Amino acid sequence: MPYFGDLAGKTEQLQLWLDLAHEHGADTSAIESEIRETINKLIEKSRGLPPQPAYPYEEPDDLETIKALRPNGPRRLELNLTDDELKDRILGAWLSRAAGCTLGVPVEGQNRAFIEAWANKLGQPYPLAEYWNDHPGIQHPHYSELIRNYIKGNIDHVGPDDDIVYTVAGLLILEKYGPDFTTEDVGRAWVEYLPTACTCTAELVALKNLIKGLTPPETALTDNPYAEWIGADIRSDPWAYAAPGMPELAAEFGWRDARVSHIRNGIYGEMFFSAAISAAFAVKSPREALLVGLTEIPAKCRMAETVTETIDWVDKDRDWDRTWHRIEEKYKGMHPVHTLNNAAITISALLYSEGDFERAISLAVMGGMDTDCNGATTGSLMGAMLGAKNLPNKWTEPFGDRLTTYIHGQPEFSISDLVNRTFNVAKRVIGR
Repeated sequence: MPYFGDLAGKTEQLQLWLDLAHEHGADTSAIESEIRETINKLIEKSRGLPPQPAYPYEEPDDLETIKALRPNGPRRLELNLTDDELKDRILGAWLSRAAGCTLGVPVEGQNRAFIEAWANKLGQPYPLAEYWNDHPGIQHPHYSELIRNYIKGNIDHVGPDDDIVYTVAGLLILEKYGPDFTTEDVGRAWVEYLPTACTCTAELVALKNLIKGLTPPETALTDNPYAEWIGADIRSDPWAYAAPGMPELAAEFGWRDARVSHIRNGIYGEMFFSAAISAAFAVKSPREALLVGLTEIPAKCRMAETVTETIDWVDKDRDWDRTWHRIEEKYKGMHPVHTLNNAAITISALLYSEGDFERAISLAVMGGMDTDCNGATTGSLMGAMLGAKNLPNKWTEPFGDRLTTYIHGQPEFSISDLVNRTFNVAKRVIGR
């Protein structure tokens, strides 16, 4: 599958030649104008390109067609948890999502080779067995001070990362609009809660479209080349926490949320992980949860192919390093914050963890790419399955009871309050 990485290289080379010509005193304005005009024309052409006749995937955006194309699934699982046990699972999910995110932030966007070399340089165990004890400060030099808050010894709360903020925002949406919330309600909440300066890619495009007065699904379709990236995927969690053991409903919640900003596999990524994390409250292994998640997306979509292929590789390889190389080769050239390649990293980490929380988040981060997103999603599923009482203290105690956000007017929450509020929403949804 080509991802046209060579075009990015040619574009960079062209920019360098223009820079050099400008330095030599040339007038480059005519060429720059021609480039802009040509690019705009090509963008319009690319938007309308039909699939080739042999294209093997079925990838609708509307919910009813998605449901018609799903394989058979349980839709709802037996949730054999007391209220206290359910609350502990919800606490585990919140804490472990925060732990995976915190582990991933310092190396976000780095590749596996860099992460391994950095661990060796710092004398840290590999796979990782603790939070980073320093940060490289290379990839995000302007985030240098912020990243220091994610380093061992400096961590005293859950920091304001998008992988956490959207989980909080989802809870606020459920509280404000109830379980019958609509995609339009999500859009209204984004305008109310999210500053544009703190959003990026598909979410930034959608938020700007909302502010202009567009409504979903046009907010996802207009000027949005990021619509199958990981942004919706990382918003899966609150819907799962609100519908524990109800993967079909969790996936539908995820669909309503994803339609603001995403299409096709961007949507399916959120639906899949919402369903899988929901299932994790009721099953005994990550594999079982992932297989349930697979039943809530179209059988012949690329996301389903990613899930089944990664599971097959794990079963054949029985070696994380070998499977990681398969993922690297399959998705070579794909943008490092796309839904599919990061889902493969997350799924392989969950399967190779064999139920061990620390190994799960470590492998997710070691795989590179969108490390905070992958660590957070992996942690979330593991926490929902294991509960807070079964998480190693070294990963959760540093947070205390404090979580910060960049949500307008709501910069700080207590984790215990978020858990109680999530529990109350879940009780309403599941009918207790």
